[in-house]
Amino acid sequence: MLNAADYQPPRLLRNPHLQSVLGSSALRRRRGLRALLASGATTTEHILDGGGGARLQGWHSHIPGREARGTALLLHGWEGSAESGYMRLTAARLLADGMDVFRLNFRDHGDTHHLNEGLFHSNRLDEVVHAVADMVRLLRVRDLVVAGYSLGGNFALRVGLRAEVAGLPLRRIAAVCPLVDPATTMACMERAPQIYDWYFRRKWRTSLLRKRALFPEQHRYDDATLALDMRSLTAWLAQRYAGFGRVEDYFDSYSIAGDRLATLGVPANILMAEDDPVIPFDDFHRWRLPPTAQLEVARWGGHCAFVENLYGDGFAERWVAERLRAALPGR
Repeated sequence: MLNAADYQPPRLLRNPHLQSVLGSSALRRRRGLRALLASGATTTEHILDGGGGARLQGWHSHIPGREARGTALLLHGWEGSAESGYMRLTAARLLADGMDVFRLNFRDHGDTHHLNEGLFHSNRLDEVVHAVADMVRLLRVRDLVVAGYSLGGNFALRVGLRAEVAGLPLRRIAAVCPLVDPATTMACMERAPQIYDWYFRRKWRTSLLRKRALFPEQHRYDDATLALDMRSLTAWLAQRYAGFGRVEDYFDSYSIAGDRLATLGVPANILMAEDDPVIPFDDFHRWRLPPTAQLEVARWGGHCAFVENLYGDGFAERWVAERLRAALPGR
């Protein structure tokens, strides 16, 4: 089975910033789309019940005439979507390994801003768990595995903490570069090259503008608010929409640092890059994981990239597929 030490990119691809850019590039999105189309799978849209009136969109891919070994749920990163390159490429790999795949969009990600009036924030775990339970019921899932990238990895591990109570038949979690401590990640982004701040702030502001246009009576924030820096805009979101008095309390609400995963009963595999420019490596040094979780650290890889060549092939997709496949029964 692959392990983190097997990731040995060519010297040209050992720069973490180049890795991170390539990981979410149009090249990878196109490759992922072609791979999904070539898989022979039929993909259908589902609008799931997130509880409390919330609705979340997802895409179920199944190869007709084949009994799947199980169902893999994929969770994207912040301001990514079900159509991100890594989501498509991972889905194609899992389909080839005999699984059905369900790619879930978080609230206000992808083309879903119209489904809910309220804004997305990272403390909306309840609606994700509720939607996953609805998916399990609708598709009659017997064996579920989940993989998440960045914030999606954070959500995947927190879903694991709720799995037993929610009645989810969750067998294993694979998390790639999960967001561990939001406070230290914010500080890291403030010190990182400006491309990261530009990338995330541009996508977030575009999302907020779209939300305001759809629900002008609900969202009356002005352009001056949208011009705030990332920390200030996050503090505004935390106080106005997430119900927290301080941004530090909001960060703590979805942190999985320290021993917060101590009660995780689902086996979990975690892949991290030592040179990740967004998730500080010190977060992993200080992490106290339960016996059910195994952390693997690669020397290179950037943030959720692990690109192996200039064609855009990814080590992380293969790593995820191997970990999830091993948790499922044969058919």
